[in-house]
Amino acid sequence: MGNLFTVGLFQQMLRSATPVALAATGGSMTEHAGIMNIGMDGMILMSAFTAVAVSWATGSAWLGVLAAVLVGILVGLFFALFVVKFKSDEFIIGTALNIFAGGITVFLLRTIFEVKGTFQGTSDHPVVGLPKLDLGALENIPILGPILDGSSVFILLTWILVLVMWVFVYKTPYGFWMRASGERPDTLRTAGISPEKMKWMSSVLCGVFCGLAGAQLSLGNVTMFSEGMSNSRGYVAFACVIFGAANPGKAYLAALMFGFFDALGFRLQEYNINSNLTAMIPYVITVAMMVYVVVRSQRRKTARQQAK
Repeated sequence: MGNLFTVGLFQQMLRSATPVALAATGGSMTEHAGIMNIGMDGMILMSAFTAVAVSWATGSAWLGVLAAVLVGILVGLFFALFVVKFKSDEFIIGTALNIFAGGITVFLLRTIFEVKGTFQGTSDHPVVGLPKLDLGALENIPILGPILDGSSVFILLTWILVLVMWVFVYKTPYGFWMRASGERPDTLRTAGISPEKMKWMSSVLCGVFCGLAGAQLSLGNVTMFSEGMSNSRGYVAFACVIFGAANPGKAYLAALMFGFFDALGFRLQEYNINSNLTAMIPYVITVAMMVYVVVRSQRRKTARQQAK
């Protein structure tokens, strides 16, 4: 057990959890606005490709991040156009978005870079990854120091962003209006605030965070792009949103749980356990999370009915 639960395990946990947590933070915004956004997987995938392409072309990881965020915003606006403006079914639009993302990234990978499967640049022109944390003397902080030292800067950035978005949602007028747009749109409209504008804003915010998630996935966790590398993380992020009741802090904790079991699966492979079996672990846990939420919701509903 001592060889299993090491610093490396928890470093991998944070790497796995961070893209999911960023996407879940964005998904919490649309969930509060009354939009079920399952298109986050496509947003992550397109942003991941854009981040690698721009980082490779410009030699700047931060320009790659900026481009990924811009793509996330554009896709968020596209999603809102159909869901908010044209009143389309968000499930259908989200599914179509995910399918489109899988196809367009493969097409661009093979057309622009003329490779199949994976692109990581060349030896003389590599993809530039995000900088790593150098804690210096703070590395000596017990437990936390060794885990964070050498990790992607996005891990700390995610902590800050989750706190900022929690404050935004629960402590600011805009957060209140956004929640009201999903819960009481008619009341919000009576107060002179457009629910539709709040829904547009939530979709854009979701695009921003999915853009950051894609950039972390392709430039922070690794420095490459591979076909389908989102690997259903958008769906896992959506499950974290539901499990955490769209609370950014609780959704982050759910993402950490996913990251822990994902890292545990990698570590168990060292003990000659089949990789296909260990790869299932985090997704089985995600399904269990959703079952728990459904059962808990049904029990609360039954209790309220009995109380009446």
